[in-house]
Amino acid sequence: MIDLRSDTVTRPSPGMRAAMANAEVGDDVFGDDPTVRRLEERVADLLGKDAAIYVPSGTMSNQLAVNVHTQPGDELLCDVNCHIYNYEAGGPAILSGVTCRTIDGDFGILDLSQLEDKIRNPDDVHLVKTRMVALENTHNRGGGRIYPIEKIEAISQWARKNGLIMHLDGARLWNAMVATGIAAKEWGRHFDTVSVCFSKGLGAPVGSALAGPKAVIAKARRTRKLFGGGMRQAGIIAAGCLYALDHNIDRLADDHRNAQIIAQAVGDAPGLRLEPPEVDTNLVWFRVDPAVGTAKEIAGRLKERGILVSATGPQKIRACTHLDVSGAQAERVAETIRQVVAKPVHV
Repeated sequence: MIDLRSDTVTRPSPGMRAAMANAEVGDDVFGDDPTVRRLEERVADLLGKDAAIYVPSGTMSNQLAVNVHTQPGDELLCDVNCHIYNYEAGGPAILSGVTCRTIDGDFGILDLSQLEDKIRNPDDVHLVKTRMVALENTHNRGGGRIYPIEKIEAISQWARKNGLIMHLDGARLWNAMVATGIAAKEWGRHFDTVSVCFSKGLGAPVGSALAGPKAVIAKARRTRKLFGGGMRQAGIIAAGCLYALDHNIDRLADDHRNAQIIAQAVGDAPGLRLEPPEVDTNLVWFRVDPAVGTAKEIAGRLKERGILVSATGPQKIRACTHLDVSGAQAERVAETIRQVVAKPVHV
């Protein structure tokens, strides 16, 4: 099977497994795991932050950020299709008592003009308090789009002028870095906290990290324990993340090239339409015309031919390239898409 359901399906390479097997470990809740400490220091340095904390998942990393920056009754501003709002089980409301005010972006990208009138009157006792802005880069449901750095800078300047916290869900920030050549520190300087993931395109089996000021990360460490995220000899999995940082960032360019191969086939196929029309990184989202079938039917026909994709709605499909998909396999996927759509499901 060629598995394009997500870049989370990647498996550790032999080199990564060896690094994990040989990892120096200790009790991380006690602060005694040297491999975890090295990873946290590395991430903080990459993002230009004082400190970082290693956590089991990107969801936990984002929810720690929401919790440490807010009080119950606060509000965060975010895109209507962002991960924090759609895929984290209502975390802001359940874990932190925070309301999400969603804004309809351009395939996940917000413009400053959409935010400027969204700050609630802090003196009105009837209203929640606008406290935080959360952006996502790259944007998953936006089709893997890269957030333009100039838009981020404008939003960040406005937010800080108005006393708002900036948080970045950078689960696939590595993809944005490789595609643009913009360093992690340049992205990171516009945000108070940044979440990054190691278990997607970088191929590690477990983990994300939250980076920010020392006091904020110290608070997050306590909240991580509250949320059940304290880990013991976590150096075994942190070693996989360090290996990923050393070996798997630059090669993300291969995933982007392979996504273009698949995107070209989608663009050529009658009855399929890329959404968005440009593919920036490793995510290919496309809509299926009802005349050729439903997303589930097209996904089923691809599965019969050894290709797994995600039917994300009645007429929408996502295909995600990653380090376990070669260029030759991407070519095979492209040719199979052309064959599958050339023969309509409904006749």
